[in-house]
Amino acid sequence: MKQKTTTFLLAALIAITLVLVVFTVNQLSAAAGLLTTLHPYAGKIFILCSTAIMLFGLYSGIKLFSLPKSAILPKHENSKEMAAYREYLNSRLPVHPMHPELAKKEQDQRWLRTNLKFLEADAINTTREIATKNFFVGAFAQNTSYGTTTSLFNILKVLWRIYAIHNREQHLREFITLVRSVYGCMPLSDFKKEDIPAHIKPIIQSSFSNTLSTLLPAGNLLSPLFLNLFMAGSTNAYITCLTGIIATRHCQIITEEDKSEIIQQSLFEASFMLKEIVRECNPILSVTISQAVKKAGVESLNTIQPPSSGSGMAQDIVSHLASSLKHMLKDS
Repeated sequence: MKQKTTTFLLAALIAITLVLVVFTVNQLSAAAGLLTTLHPYAGKIFILCSTAIMLFGLYSGIKLFSLPKSAILPKHENSKEMAAYREYLNSRLPVHPMHPELAKKEQDQRWLRTNLKFLEADAINTTREIATKNFFVGAFAQNTSYGTTTSLFNILKVLWRIYAIHNREQHLREFITLVRSVYGCMPLSDFKKEDIPAHIKPIIQSSFSNTLSTLLPAGNLLSPLFLNLFMAGSTNAYITCLTGIIATRHCQIITEEDKSEIIQQSLFEASFMLKEIVRECNPILSVTISQAVKKAGVESLNTIQPPSSGSGMAQDIVSHLASSLKHMLKDS
């Protein structure tokens, strides 16, 4: 079935390309004939210019979707391919401006690892910055098309910025390959029940790292709301952290041994980064919700009319309670 489908799609692509070429040539010939009636050389100049533009467009497309030359990934640091791969990486990687040996001409293994450490620090800072944004996107725009789209764009931004940090020249097809590789390492990309606990554990630990009743006034009433927002934000931030760290590990592969440890290292680092983000965002989220609840409560109580001369005892009691609650909310 797969072979038949591939054959059909290839034949259809060739047929569509042929039809487009014939249609384009026919239209260009008609336009050139019309211009020739105006001037003897106008048609030929038009054909030359059109051909040059199409060739340039074809060349640009090939450059855009072409893959850069790559070297063989060595099995370990003592492999014979290591020297060639090190030269390849040094030619592709930007030199970090904070590198202590910027002027050194002989870029050995130690020099390469030092450069990778500085680039890794930039990638981790980028991941943490955007994961923090995605925490609040997940918390306040959960289950909405806006929240989903914004989170996705932020994750793609993480991938692109990390890719750009590790490559002097960017290639679209290489970036797409990185996106596919990272997606293959993400939870639920290839559903396995045994992998779920490893991804759920850091989110649950972060969510229950604080006593919710001490964060907000009337904590027992607001804890379900707060926990719902907090879990959504933590999940969003965790996925962003995991995406950025896996992408960083992919861009910093030196040997096949490193490649086999990507997922395990990324799970640990993403869990640690999530805890730091939660520690930073937790007070902001709790204070924001607290202030919103207070404001909503005061505005609701303001709608209660004060007692008038003809009002009964029930109206007097309601007005008195509303006034007392307003003062309590403002003082707390």
